Amino acid sequence: MERVIGTVVRGLRCPIIKEGDNIEQIVVDSVLKAVETENLTLNDKDIVTVTESIVARAQGNYATIDQIGQDVSSKFGDDTIGVIFPILSRNRFAICLRGIAKGAAKKIVLMLSYPSDEVGNHLVDLDLLDEKGVNPWTDVLTESEFRNLFGYNKHTFTGVDYIEYYKSLIEEYGIECEVIFSNDCKTILNYTKSVLTCDIHSRFRTKRLLRANGAEKVYGLDDIMTESIDGSGSNKSYGLLGSNKSTEEAVKLFPTNCQVVVDNIQAILYEKTGKNIEVMIYGDGAFKDPVGKIWELADPVVSPAYTAGLEGTPNEVKIKYLADNNFANLEGEELKKAISQYIEHKDTDLTGNMVSQGTTPRRLTDLIGSLSDLTSGSGDKGTPIIFIQGYFDNYTK
Repeated sequence: MERVIGTVVRGLRCPIIKEGDNIEQIVVDSVLKAVETENLTLNDKDIVTVTESIVARAQGNYATIDQIGQDVSSKFGDDTIGVIFPILSRNRFAICLRGIAKGAAKKIVLMLSYPSDEVGNHLVDLDLLDEKGVNPWTDVLTESEFRNLFGYNKHTFTGVDYIEYYKSLIEEYGIECEVIFSNDCKTILNYTKSVLTCDIHSRFRTKRLLRANGAEKVYGLDDIMTESIDGSGSNKSYGLLGSNKSTEEAVKLFPTNCQVVVDNIQAILYEKTGKNIEVMIYGDGAFKDPVGKIWELADPVVSPAYTAGLEGTPNEVKIKYLADNNFANLEGEELKKAISQYIEHKDTDLTGNMVSQGTTPRRLTDLIGSLSDLTSGSGDKGTPIIFIQGYFDNYTK
């Protein structure tokens, strides 16, 4: 009988992961249990994805605000620190900011981008900027100027006034805080030459511009907690980027040594099943919420590690384009046969070919990571492992 189902995505439940757990064996056992319980058939090129959170938990990759503070202090000493372009998030940045404040000596100049942060959390509505005649690309505002223009606004989803909240976190440690608003990283150099830039995907450009324009000390969040401090976790590649709140005193860092983890899971699954299963670790998906305007990707990458079969981008044709153009004169089984034959004999590289227009040739890991993140969710679903079948199938299979 002809298959009528294509890609199938399942969220798998597993034990609650604690520090020191064998994450590789737990993932393998969870997949095999699901296969047995649901009477599934494993196939080559099936995909198992694992959320970065449980990998980091198993690794015990945590850092306290005291440890973050020590690192910040060692880098900035007694300087006034310009903390620029943080995202507006209690989960992603608030605890990091507490650590930064604990490591500061006297003053932090907090520079926020506006109308929104890098990932789309808005401080003010774009239409209100137009109404007030403010140009966010050229205008620098003080806190009082910002309040006089736009008042006190709370985040759409969290109900938090992040200006007030972040300022209070800094002042909690007896550190003076001055808040300014600008989208030009060079603005901060009018206040201090020592800068901690907290942007994620634009951080390399920001650092380059700061250094080229007179900054004396330039670090990013990816430069903080790159090595263990007093027994802390660390991440050599990303530092504090990709971290999440663990407690009011600590963050869970992005996992480390991830390639070893995915390769081992793949090897164990092959040993037990004889099937070549692709494996990846995923963090945030890369998509934008149409209501809150928030771009989900607050991690430095969607996937910190994946097996070799997930390298590259899709090479697909647009079926509706074929139906409306190449085979517009065909119908029914004749049309189906013609499209199937076209897919079977398609070029190995369709880049620039009109027949592939609209097929979203993003990286496979970004697409699969987004699919996995949407499936596992961020709440209480309890499915941090995702099992995907039929992803690499097409209309001919």
